[in-house]
Amino acid sequence: MKIGIIGAGSFGTALGSILADKGYDVTLWTRSEDQARSINEKHMNTKHMPDLVLPEKLKADTNLIHVVKDKDMIVSAPPSHALSGILKEIKDHIPPKVPIVSASKGIENESLRLVSEIFESELPGQFHSQLSYLSGPSFAKEMVRRVPTIVSIASKNEATAKRVQEIFSFTYFRTYWTPDVVGVEVGGALKNVIAIAAGVADGLGFGQNTRAALITRGLNEITRMGIKMGADPMTFLGPSGMGDLVLTCCGEGSRNRTVGFRLGKGEKLKDILASMNEVAEGVKTTLSAKNLSDKLGVEMAITQEVYRMLYEDKDPKEVVKALMSRDLKREGV
Repeated sequence: MKIGIIGAGSFGTALGSILADKGYDVTLWTRSEDQARSINEKHMNTKHMPDLVLPEKLKADTNLIHVVKDKDMIVSAPPSHALSGILKEIKDHIPPKVPIVSASKGIENESLRLVSEIFESELPGQFHSQLSYLSGPSFAKEMVRRVPTIVSIASKNEATAKRVQEIFSFTYFRTYWTPDVVGVEVGGALKNVIAIAAGVADGLGFGQNTRAALITRGLNEITRMGIKMGADPMTFLGPSGMGDLVLTCCGEGSRNRTVGFRLGKGEKLKDILASMNEVAEGVKTTLSAKNLSDKLGVEMAITQEVYRMLYEDKDPKEVVKALMSRDLKREGV
């Protein structure tokens, strides 16, 4: 089996590592000649995980069309804001009837489209039954280190979901399939916003009580948005919901939690982002989520306050004060 992976960031590399570890021939697309050379010659992604050795069957190529053509499966893992342009470029070169797996998470700023909606808008209808979406509690470096991990595979087509589930499942990587594409997408996108809030609380020196409160209330508003968009509420209790939310809010390897933590310590957002060599999706997603909640009339208090902090320069301490002084409510509301 020949597999092409679009995106040589941490997560694309990690997924490629698992698939190559299973014995598949895997090619990563990167824009960087240096990165491609490092992966091909040293079996290392020195930009994103310089301390880890990658499988020899994992290769890299700077030609996007070469990575897509004549493959048996395509995995898409670029930042969500770059996805639309990439799909326009490759849509005439995707082989017919091959599974297409998205691992990007986010909501497009201008259109407020989920990643699944971007795929269905940009690709011809003949490809729609081949689409699936991977999400769950999965730090890239731990995947490369073969740490046991579970994820969800969502697809509107059961045969596609089960095929992708079979291809990815391995001794240390377990997959569950679900037809709830919207639920998996909403959980994967919005947990990054809540993780920024959790990082702020940690940066301000609050304890685990505060973090647990943010996770609990964050799950509440993620579920509320998901239900409004047609998701199954039970999805948010699974790997792509609660599982991913807990990991992203608590794990020190979380880019979004790190952004929040540094904000809580008093750093400026532009300086934080300039110092990072990977995208913290939650920053852009916060803008989309705020606008989407306004559009759909869904109350999302944490998201609204994170938006004010990121885009209106509200003091992180004032964000916490605003959340704690809201009107008293019945639990579950």
